[in-house]
Amino acid sequence: MKRCITYLLLVFGCLSLVGCNKEKDVLKEFSKKVEKSNGYHLEGELQIINNEDSYLYDVEVSYSKGDNFRVSLKNKTNNHEQIILKNSDGVYVLTPSLNKSFKFQSQWPYNNSQIYLLQTILKDIENDKDRELKIEDNYVFTTKVNYSGNSDLVKQKVTIDKNYDIKEVVVLNSADVPQMKMKFNDIDYKATFDDTYFSLKGNMPSVTTETTSNVLDSIVYPMYIPQNTQLSSQEKVSTDSGDRIIMTFSGDNGFMLVQEKVNVSSEMLTIPMFGEPYIITDTVGALSDNSVTWCTNGVEFYVVSDKLSQQELLEIANSISVANVSK
Repeated sequence: MKRCITYLLLVFGCLSLVGCNKEKDVLKEFSKKVEKSNGYHLEGELQIINNEDSYLYDVEVSYSKGDNFRVSLKNKTNNHEQIILKNSDGVYVLTPSLNKSFKFQSQWPYNNSQIYLLQTILKDIENDKDRELKIEDNYVFTTKVNYSGNSDLVKQKVTIDKNYDIKEVVVLNSADVPQMKMKFNDIDYKATFDDTYFSLKGNMPSVTTETTSNVLDSIVYPMYIPQNTQLSSQEKVSTDSGDRIIMTFSGDNGFMLVQEKVNVSSEMLTIPMFGEPYIITDTVGALSDNSVTWCTNGVEFYVVSDKLSQQELLEIANSISVANVSK
């Protein structure tokens, strides 16, 4: 009996050692591909899941040694493109269709997990000492994530094939329900780029300024309102750029919601922003400690509160993105 137990312990120990060594080998090979690349270009598809709604993006990511990043996110429903750009001058979110760029004082992309960037995915794997590796047809790492604006996003599954190329990342909430999925279709680890590829001017082509109505077609109300909070006032203000609707929600968790029509700028405009670039369902906005702002379908929204957390601000923002509109 003792011999059987000893034998089983030896077998289990050997299997654990093999598994541990394999984990180190996979991580080492994947790390080598990412860290030895002087520049890469990848293409894929990103899915953002918001309750019953799903938003799909075509994604292109370019990286050049020297900490230059360019992330193109094109909404597959309306073909609306935004670009997150990092170069020696700073971090920008570009909206070419509006001829506007938004500049951030930010440590992006290293201050949070990023589902589409190889460096931050690798960092998440390396930093999680409790990571798990499951070996099937591919290698699947399960690791913790760091999305500071949404504490309900707790882990990710990173699929790497037998050639040590990343194939998919799925980010899950605390109930193990997928919230984001990124499929990597093609990666070139030897990509090169010209001098203007990561420049602000090189990514903001000339656009035709269109004259549009400054009147809001509809007023949008949030589908999610925090507990013990209600709409207390609604005001319409006329500005040089058009109508602005200001809603005040009072109560235990009060906040203000502002919405106004956005027009194409006649000249390329760079607007300083507070906070961090953040994907809000169908667009890229800005998230700070007490506010969130974004543009969608020609309307700019701004939610601000000194009582709500970032997660609650995002809940309101996401509910506005999927809300039905009312005249």
